Amino acid sequence: MIGNLLLRLLDAPLDEIISRMMTDDYSENLFLAGTIVQKLSLRAMVEASLRAQTGEILARPLGSFNVQSPWEKLFLNPRQLFQLPTPDDQTISSQVTIGPRAKKPLTISTPIMISAMSYGGSLSLPAKIALARGASLAGTATNTGESALSNEERDAAHKLVGQYNRGEWMNTPDQLKRLDAIEVQLGQGAFGGAVYSKQYSYQIGDHLRSTWHLKRDQDTAIKARLPGVNTPEEVIRLLNSLKGEYDVPIGIKIAATHFLEEELEVIIRSDADYIVIDGAEGGTAVAPPTLEDDLGLPTLYALSRASQFLEQAGVRDQFSLIATGGLTTPGHFLKCLALGADAVYISSIALIALIQTQMAKSLTDEPPVQLVIYGGKLADKFEVDEGARTLSNFLNSCTKEMLLAAQATAKTSLSDFSREDLVSTDRELSEVLGIGYAGEPGMKKTRVKEFLTI
Repeated sequence: MIGNLLLRLLDAPLDEIISRMMTDDYSENLFLAGTIVQKLSLRAMVEASLRAQTGEILARPLGSFNVQSPWEKLFLNPRQLFQLPTPDDQTISSQVTIGPRAKKPLTISTPIMISAMSYGGSLSLPAKIALARGASLAGTATNTGESALSNEERDAAHKLVGQYNRGEWMNTPDQLKRLDAIEVQLGQGAFGGAVYSKQYSYQIGDHLRSTWHLKRDQDTAIKARLPGVNTPEEVIRLLNSLKGEYDVPIGIKIAATHFLEEELEVIIRSDADYIVIDGAEGGTAVAPPTLEDDLGLPTLYALSRASQFLEQAGVRDQFSLIATGGLTTPGHFLKCLALGADAVYISSIALIALIQTQMAKSLTDEPPVQLVIYGGKLADKFEVDEGARTLSNFLNSCTKEMLLAAQATAKTSLSDFSREDLVSTDRELSEVLGIGYAGEPGMKKTRVKEFLTI
């Protein structure tokens, strides 16, 4: 009855709106609003309004919406007859070792690692603890991001990668010696590289201030360059110095750009153990939309080029390769392994898993990220143990699906995947990546002739 009453009340106004849309001049027509949104996009209109409101640089969470890596055009190649699937009683290994040449290599149970998300610059301390616990439950490693080492995160993480960073908060021997791997951070995909970013004293709470060793009214910043490191040669010396001083794997993280090979040429002259390639689809707590959307090289192309460069340079076995940037599914992770990665980092999708059962706490008032970001309005509602549980479940689920795909493709280890296991529906992409094209036979033409004469 109430529904019928509402319809009757709305009937006349709706009739008037429809009538005007069908008769008014276009410049006065209400439908023009839809045309404007379609032409400019709602996102562009909102961001233009925000810029007009403040005159300041925007800070958009979680990276770019613009995913240019065509993962959906790649398919893995199962075996059925010419080669049989892996037997049911055969154990398939998901274990991977990062930096096998190091005195203390980083060995994890799955090639899925939690990416660099910093305490203070990005996430709250409870969120970092939950990420560390969840990663530990799943047998993998988590990353400190551009921050200092907190005792709480260290205690929660079975395997902890720490970033030697441009904010200098981690760059002291007393912290570095407590890590399971050291990662020199030169840039990240969400920023298209490296830029200056300031954090004011009023944004820094007491615990974070103590962790960063700052005075009460002291501002701080992430610089565009590592302080004191101003040439490629000095980057090499830094990596070699860390390698000589610490037994754990020494890595370097760069944002992927079209100058990728030139930058890899510098890295391979060092004694580093691993390389992290962060594609343009990488996420972050906040970054200017222009840097997120318009700078960098998409992850798929970056990974393929990096892997091929290392192979052609004859140094592929000297460096573990980690891919990151917009990776969200077990399929993405497997395709990365097939293209040459030893492991992957995940961030945004890990946060979704972290707050999976807790999102309802936010949806009526704030975006879900307010549960986990530093200074978030709903941070006090986040439950650490629950977050760790759901993240661990997500990582375990992904690993199990990857193992099933490995069985279908006749593998005994996730590390066995290669370009031979990939095919593309796009001819140009297949040529660029050095994989099969779906429109042509997988076997060589000479083998096709032999087969047809049998």
